Amino acid sequence: MRPEISIVIPVYNEEGILHSAVVDLRERLAPLGWNYEIVLAENGSRDRTLTIAAQLGAKYPEVRCISAGEPNYGKALRMGILAARGELVLADEIDLCDTDFHRRAIELLRQREADLVIGSKLIGGAEDARPFFRHAASLFYTSILRLVLGFRGTDTHGLKGFRRDLLVPVVEACVVDKDVFASEMVIRAYRSNLRVVEIPTRLMEKRPPSINLMKRVPNVLKSLVKLTWAVRVKG
Repeated sequence: MRPEISIVIPVYNEEGILHSAVVDLRERLAPLGWNYEIVLAENGSRDRTLTIAAQLGAKYPEVRCISAGEPNYGKALRMGILAARGELVLADEIDLCDTDFHRRAIELLRQREADLVIGSKLIGGAEDARPFFRHAASLFYTSILRLVLGFRGTDTHGLKGFRRDLLVPVVEACVVDKDVFASEMVIRAYRSNLRVVEIPTRLMEKRPPSINLMKRVPNVLKSLVKLTWAVRVKG
């Protein structure tokens, strides 16, 4: 049967938590009675992540694994979205797998109260248990997006739920990848006048980031320049 819901999870060097996270996610989804699939979008891992993902796919029929072949979060997320078979898509993180957000987002999408639901860690009512430096970096990044690109929301990264048919054209129009892809997708959704709803989330990660925050900065700045040109100049 074609699944109603696709849960897309980019994974990179996650051999330590991948198996337990997917098993736990399946158990917490079971009471919801959903017809769903889990798409593990591996991107250039140097450990056993790809092997474990393939084993999970062989063991559980609702789990699929694809690979971007290089360390590129945005490329993996894009591939996962385009490969998703569900009418409704949840973009998740392996260290979050927040089924409370999943339930609330799917309810909004099913009732057609939103085209894109964003789990914001920066909106009122949200709880961000990350170190202060990372929380402050998120606030600073959002401020840049507002100033430079006219972003109207509070958060572009993290959990999302959306109607696939409406977001695929947005995804295909995106020009950047890696860390800024998710931001471009959200910004273009706003600019396309899709109904975007933000809901507060509780963020408590299971492990430290797989890539050091400071190492991301040069590529983020380069991508922001490219995105600004694409959005502000080319339209």
